[in-house]
Amino acid sequence: MTVEPLTVVDADTLLSSPLRQTSFLVEGLLPQGVHILCGASKIGKSWLVLWLGLQVACGLPVWGLKTLPCQVLYLCLEDTYSRIQNRLFQLTDQAPSNLLFSVWCQRLGHGLQEQLEDHLQQFPQTKLMIIDTLQKVRDNVVSRGSPYAADYSDIAALKQLADRHNLCILLVHHLRKLTDAADPFNEVSGSTAIQGAADSALILKRSSRGGDQATLLATGRDIVYQQLTLRFVDCRWHLVERKDGEALAMEEIPPFLLRLTAFVQQHDHWEGSATALLTAMGETEVTANNV
Repeated sequence: MTVEPLTVVDADTLLSSPLRQTSFLVEGLLPQGVHILCGASKIGKSWLVLWLGLQVACGLPVWGLKTLPCQVLYLCLEDTYSRIQNRLFQLTDQAPSNLLFSVWCQRLGHGLQEQLEDHLQQFPQTKLMIIDTLQKVRDNVVSRGSPYAADYSDIAALKQLADRHNLCILLVHHLRKLTDAADPFNEVSGSTAIQGAADSALILKRSSRGGDQATLLATGRDIVYQQLTLRFVDCRWHLVERKDGEALAMEEIPPFLLRLTAFVQQHDHWEGSATALLTAMGETEVTANNV
C-alpha cells in the first residue's frame, strides 16, 4: 500500500511566512470557526442569537465590541416564521435584508453540508451561520459508534465547512440537568468531544429561573477566558459587567495577601512573629495560624 508522505513545515519558515490572521465576527468573542452556545431550556438563548445576528448584519456593536458586518444565515429550527416575526417586531422596526432565516434544513451527513455550500454560492457574503439547535441537525441513529466519536464527527464536519469558507458557525446547544459548581463547562450535554472539536464554548446561566440576570462564560482557542454579567430587559441581553481571566484570577486571591503585599511594599525591612505582623498591619480578619 502506497502511503502519502506527511506535509511538514519547519519552524523558521513558519515564523517568516505571511499567514492570514483569524478574523472576528464579534471582536474578542466570536472568531471564525465553530462555537457552541449552551444553556438550559427556555433560558433566552434564542433571543440572544437573534439579537446577535441582527447586530452583526447591521454592523452594530455587541456589548461595546466591534462587529464585522456581513450576510447572516439563521437556521431557527425550533421556531416558526410567525414567532420569528413577532420577536423581530420586539427587537427592531427596520430589520436588514442581509439577515436570512430558515425553519427547516437537512441533517448532517444527509444533505446539510450540501445545502450550506449551495447557500454560500448564492450568498457569498455570508460569514455568520447560526444553527438553533445543534440537536435538530444531528443524525440520531444509534449505530454510529461511540457517543464520543459521533459527537466529534458532527462538530468536525461543521468545522471543515467553517475553515474552508472562513465562516463563524454558532451552534445553540443544551446543558445537562446535573450541575457542576466547580466547572460549568462540564454541564454541556453530550460527551467532551463536543467542546474538544469546537473552537470555543459559551455557557449562559441565569442566577435563578425567574430572574432577569445571567452569566455568560466564554473560553476557546482564539479568545481569552471571560465572564460577562448580563441582564434581560426588553427582550435583549444587556451587559452589566465584563471580566477577563486576569480579573477573575485576582478575585481568587485572598484579600489578606493583597494587604500583605501592600504592607511589604511600604517597609524596607520588618521581622517578627505572625501575631506581631497582624498587630503591625492592624489585621482583625485572620488569625496567626492562618498567616
